[in-house]
Amino acid sequence: MGKDKPEEKAENSEYGEPAKYDPTFNGPIHNRSCTDIICCVLFMLVLAGYLVVGLLAWLYGDPRHVLYPRNSTGMFCGIGPNEGKPNVFYFDILKCATGTNIMAATLNGLQCPTTQVCVSECPQNFWALNPLAYLPDASPADYFQQELCVASFDLATTHLTPTQIKDQELCPFFYTPTTPILGRCLPSLGSISTIPTNFSIGGMTANQTADILQEGTSDGAKPNDLVSSFNAKELGVRIFEDFASSWQWILLGLFIAMLVSLIFLLLLRFLAPILIWGLIIGLLAVGAFGIWYCWREYDQLKNSQTTFQDIGLTTDIKVYLQVRDTWLAFLIIVSIVEGIILLTLIFLRTRILIAIALIKEASKAVGHMMSTLLYPLITFVLLVVCVSYWGITALYLATSGGPVYKVVALNATQGDCQGINGTESCDPLMFNSSSYSSCPSARCIFIKYNDEGLFERNLANLQIYNVVAFLWCVNFVIALGQCTLAGAFASYYWAFSKPADIPTFPLTQSFMRTLRYHVGSLAFGALILTIVQVIRIILEYLDHKFRSAQNGCTRFIMCCLKCCFWCLEKFIKFLNRNAFIMIAIYGKNFCVSAKNAFSLLLRNVVRVVVLDKVTDLLLLFGKLLVVGGVGVLAFFSGRIVG
Repeated sequence: MGKDKPEEKAENSEYGEPAKYDPTFNGPIHNRSCTDIICCVLFMLVLAGYLVVGLLAWLYGDPRHVLYPRNSTGMFCGIGPNEGKPNVFYFDILKCATGTNIMAATLNGLQCPTTQVCVSECPQNFWALNPLAYLPDASPADYFQQELCVASFDLATTHLTPTQIKDQELCPFFYTPTTPILGRCLPSLGSISTIPTNFSIGGMTANQTADILQEGTSDGAKPNDLVSSFNAKELGVRIFEDFASSWQWILLGLFIAMLVSLIFLLLLRFLAPILIWGLIIGLLAVGAFGIWYCWREYDQLKNSQTTFQDIGLTTDIKVYLQVRDTWLAFLIIVSIVEGIILLTLIFLRTRILIAIALIKEASKAVGHMMSTLLYPLITFVLLVVCVSYWGITALYLATSGGPVYKVVALNATQGDCQGINGTESCDPLMFNSSSYSSCPSARCIFIKYNDEGLFERNLANLQIYNVVAFLWCVNFVIALGQCTLAGAFASYYWAFSKPADIPTFPLTQSFMRTLRYHVGSLAFGALILTIVQVIRIILEYLDHKFRSAQNGCTRFIMCCLKCCFWCLEKFIKFLNRNAFIMIAIYGKNFCVSAKNAFSLLLRNVVRVVVLDKVTDLLLLFGKLLVVGGVGVLAFFSGRIVG
């Protein structure tokens, strides 16, 4: 045994000497100085620049560009003169498909080369101009619908024939059932496959009309068709609609989860062993219930012949629940998780007792410092402020620049429109169609937003600055919370006589001490983490951008890089958290604190891994029990309400 001591001493010296017991040390050091001042100044300069970027975005941006669609003249739908008409309707939706329309391809799909008007409701049925409207004595008011025509055009007083109205796109000559998606009347996906046999447009037969509509709007092989273009948007809208229809239940579930979690933390002080073993048994019971329920659903569908091949890819999740193999997969997954939990509990049963003692002591600390339960709300509010500022700034930056209008031939087959290719700028208020007498369908329509000014040319750089500053601020807020809580709990830990020696308002003192002395150190740690996160974002962008052009070797290297930087981010988060604890206690700068924290962890690596992970596992069981209980409650509440 005597020979082992020098080896043990040498091993300890490799990772630094352990701190000696000091009976006079009574908590976080109060006599400290500012740390990492250079990084503090840099962080303040970045914040000042971030405020300037937000101010410029607010001055030059207009979020109405995103919130409201525009008609052909560039006026917003749903506000101003078009109040009560929140949706934009396309006269000829087929012209929006760049694969079937030359003018749309020329405009790169930025704007459909067809007349667009603001309407109160999107059409819900099939309609085509009656062939009798092409007779010489036909009255336009008898065949067209005034509410779908151009606002400045009056059917009752016009002297134009229906053919002229159709050619000049003053009124639509056909439409299909549409659905309002993000304020735009887009074809209903299911209706295109059920076109009536008596529906025809442009003198074509019913079959020819059906083929044209399905070619321009179906989800076939063309990458630029309408359904492929808007399928992702429709899925997002469906998710948003689900949240909009059930937000009350979501808030109720969050409130119940928060209440149960709060009660759980308070009861740990008195009933830690009972609660820990109870939640372990409860978690096992939830898993057993999941196994039984999946088996029951699988048994009820044992005679079903429906397979995944029969259903295909759909956004309706409920359809997959009617497939027997779905419940078999659920059954296997839940059974494996249940088995892993049982094996983990068997092999770590002795360490669980030590972890229970640690949790019990931590619960006592929370009981003596109840304000620590409220501080996460402060962190949450600060994170909401950061996210909101980033989102608003990004929105205003994305909508910076004035609208750009181009002269477009809405009907290139009418007259001589070869000279109109969508490159000539115009002013919708000053535009005179008589200047283009050879092309009666020439119109001045909105195309995009100006990106040629000095400010507009640097929008991409400002967006990058917005993202980097946002990540730095978020990481700083999280670091501030970790350092503040570490200082408060350190005051409890070094109080010899509890609660008499616990300082008054320990959380407030720790918060003010952190802001006064260690903003630079927190910003330093947050900056390192931000750099790694930015590199990960760049890798994700490159992988998405060049995925189709990558070969197997390049894709393998990209996956390795993404995996390595993911691991590096996790490691830096772990190291930062422990460095901030050392900063809160001893008041050293970030590098010294990170080195001391890392050495301390290496000197006690086995103890740290076992106890820390077992404690995390027990707390994870508590989270799973709360989440699982609220999830089961929401599931059966939904079935009862349904």
